[in-house]
Amino acid sequence: MTKTKKKKKGFKHWVGKAHLWLGLTSGLIVLFLSITGCIYVFNQEIQDWQRANAIYVPEIKETRVPLSVIWKNTKIALGDTIVMNDVHVYKNPAKSLEFHCYKASEEKAFWYPDAIDYYYKVYVDPYTGKVLAIYDEEKDFFNIVKMLHWSLMISHPIGQQIVGWATFIFVIMLITGIILWWPKNKAARKQRFSFQWKDSTKWRRKNYDVHNIFGFYVASIAIIMAFTGMVWAFTWFQAVVYVAGAQTTTPPVALAEKSVISNGGRDAAFDKVCEFVKAKYSDADAFSIGKPADTAKTGVIDVYVQQYPGKYYVYHSAQFDQYTGKLLKERLHDEKNFGEKLITANYDIHVGAILGIPGKIMVFIASLICGMLPVTGFVIWWGRTKKKKIGKTK
Repeated sequence: MTKTKKKKKGFKHWVGKAHLWLGLTSGLIVLFLSITGCIYVFNQEIQDWQRANAIYVPEIKETRVPLSVIWKNTKIALGDTIVMNDVHVYKNPAKSLEFHCYKASEEKAFWYPDAIDYYYKVYVDPYTGKVLAIYDEEKDFFNIVKMLHWSLMISHPIGQQIVGWATFIFVIMLITGIILWWPKNKAARKQRFSFQWKDSTKWRRKNYDVHNIFGFYVASIAIIMAFTGMVWAFTWFQAVVYVAGAQTTTPPVALAEKSVISNGGRDAAFDKVCEFVKAKYSDADAFSIGKPADTAKTGVIDVYVQQYPGKYYVYHSAQFDQYTGKLLKERLHDEKNFGEKLITANYDIHVGAILGIPGKIMVFIASLICGMLPVTGFVIWWGRTKKKKIGKTK
């Protein structure tokens, strides 16, 4: 009686095992991140529609109230307990001013809501100085979705670590999935690229094809989304991206100027800076400007210029003396190395905004399919497990 030799398990067998167990390990988190990602992609467009009465002024007038006066009056309206961080000024004359007020909790907190004292956006008419609306961003639907996507609503660093490692595992799953998908010959290739369903095709086969075919087409976009997500989750990965792009380990240049203490009028300097930035960056969509606290005697007026609407990958930064309004230092986008530009563009790439609405649609569909992959993959595994059990009982 001769013993039959066991068939040697090949490379794809072990790749399949890795794909399976990594999928079972991270599947729920990948599903969760995909759903929250889908919801968040068009947050800006939806918010612009929801807040139209606050974002756009009732009437465009010839003259505006000086920004320093609006700052003071808005501060009075909010009360002494609320600190205004900066104000966003738009090129579009129909848009209101957008003040940002944020303060983190002084106590350590595990959950995101407990880590914030307050977070408000205040919309003010630049022509009258009237407060049009105040929104509590801490309780805003899209901000909650963002924090769920960012760190599972966990304020502790462990939240981003969980998300980051689940994303890392997802990248490996995508790579192993492509290896498993790769056809052996031309005959098998045809079915891997498109659905070849008949009336007699069973639902399990359809589920298998959905997993394989959609997974293949979305893999490249999904890997980009995963890598950009990992840039936020891991400082070491962000450093790798920066070094790879910049071709140097030298960190980016940070503006760190100081004002010369004098008797100059701080309000007049603030308005002077505002007018200077408007004139110099007349082609930019918007700029944000912040006033130093009264106690920061050598503090500077920080300005960030956003070049394009709804996109952050091109921005310029500058610092001005708070007493004279003199330009102390400026850093244009073109002066940054490619590593800095990559990191700056990370958000726009992640949500698809870098390609405009078509890019966002692409990311939305890709996120939707990424959410389907753990579900269809689990159904494949469950079906095979059930089939094995039935085979053993016969």
